[in-house]
Amino acid sequence: MITQEFAEHFASEWIESWNTHDLDRILSHYTDDFEMSSPVITKITDESSGTLKGKDKVGAYWAKALQLNPSLHFDLITILFGVNSITLYYKGARGFSAEVFHINPEGMVDKSYAHYTYDL
Repeated sequence: MITQEFAEHFASEWIESWNTHDLDRILSHYTDDFEMSSPVITKITDESSGTLKGKDKVGAYWAKALQLNPSLHFDLITILFGVNSITLYYKGARGFSAEVFHINPEGMVDKSYAHYTYDL
């Protein structure tokens, strides 16, 4: 069960790691075989499904995204948490975003889903 304390710590660490553009720190929240789904994946990679699996593939995608947007900054709006998931609602480079993180029993993200309010 996710606690408020865990969710707040995760959110703070996740936002800070993205705002410092520290890819190793960003990836430290995820299992080696985690799965990421995002409509931006279809814009930056040749993966038409919008889903990547594994730190190597997602890490390469995020490295390219950070390179394309060197001033990337996230402002956290709110944190929602459930039994085994956390949703972060934040303002990103192009508008509002929500990301859902499925947390495994070890406290690591094994799946995540990004959602946006803007046309990509």
